[in-house]
Amino acid sequence: MFRCPALLLALCCFLPCPAPAQAPPTVEVLAEGLDQPWALTELADGRLLITERPGRLRVFENGQLLAQAVEGLPPVLALGQGGLLEVLADRNHADNGWIYLTWSHGSRRDNATRLGRARLDGLRLVDLQVLFTARPGKRGGAHYGGRLAQLPDGSLVLGLGDAFSEREQAQRLDSHLGKIVRVGADGAVPADNPFVGRSEVLPEIYSFGHRNVQGIAWDAQRGVLWAHEHGPRGGDELNRIEPGVNYGWPVATAGRDYSGAQISPFASYDGMRDPLYGWTPSIAPAGLAMYRGEQFPGWDGSLLVTALAGRALHRLSPRSDGGFDEERLLLDLGERLREVRVASDGSVLLLTDSPRGKLLRLKPAAGTGE
Repeated sequence: MFRCPALLLALCCFLPCPAPAQAPPTVEVLAEGLDQPWALTELADGRLLITERPGRLRVFENGQLLAQAVEGLPPVLALGQGGLLEVLADRNHADNGWIYLTWSHGSRRDNATRLGRARLDGLRLVDLQVLFTARPGKRGGAHYGGRLAQLPDGSLVLGLGDAFSEREQAQRLDSHLGKIVRVGADGAVPADNPFVGRSEVLPEIYSFGHRNVQGIAWDAQRGVLWAHEHGPRGGDELNRIEPGVNYGWPVATAGRDYSGAQISPFASYDGMRDPLYGWTPSIAPAGLAMYRGEQFPGWDGSLLVTALAGRALHRLSPRSDGGFDEERLLLDLGERLREVRVASDGSVLLLTDSPRGKLLRLKPAAGTGE
């Protein structure tokens, strides 16, 4: 497996990046029997909420996964890669109680990614509000995106997919497909979004030229919004997201179609932003988290990327020259890893991608001092 720094991407020179050896973390199984778990969030009181893609929201509290699922969810279209996707507690959840959810909505012939918010009252969602629905609607059950991050001003950025068969729409500004969009916590369009005021452009669009954004994270210390997206056969990307920027798909890509056919002759293109890092062959990146915590001080400032096809946790450590060192962890588990979050105590929480999925916790190996 090879890695591709942005400056070398256009030349297709894929060079391995060394990473410092560290003692592997201890893996603890907190819960089992989750049905295709997709996302998790930690509430202000320490409970965890976990989405199951078929359309259930589960609660983990006091060391136990509650048997009863949360009631009051909106109708969810569980189709292909779609279903109940993201869950994210508001940064001021202790005060306002808001929880954000994304899910696939509609029918097999006309569906879209939807964003909403609600509050949790016992084991029931209340005050459910739909904040955003991507348009146009699409056919089939592929490439919904669905990951969320909250910016310091409280606004939400949502990564969306290109619907797989509609990849040209990633370059169209009258479509939400293949975009990262930004809305306020109440669903309103922020006045400083990059395309506000242009009648031919959907005002929620924040960046474009994406294939299927499956990880997005705000780095408060650096003031950077990071996102990664799936390539086809190769060409998975890590990007630094800036408003109004075109990230190239499908005009510029290091990937090839699943048939082996060339998608584009360009790995880089004028006016389009090259990725900072890439994976060829594809690892199928899923979750993304910025590590800040005391349990793994050697990881401070690293990006944690879960991989489905790669079946590993990838730790990317930024270098002063703009590149990254990479370390692959948990290969011995042999699990498709879907989600990664950093808990308030500095431990790392993971979800495996399976009909019998697990909630895992990483802690420092005994005696390592990490």
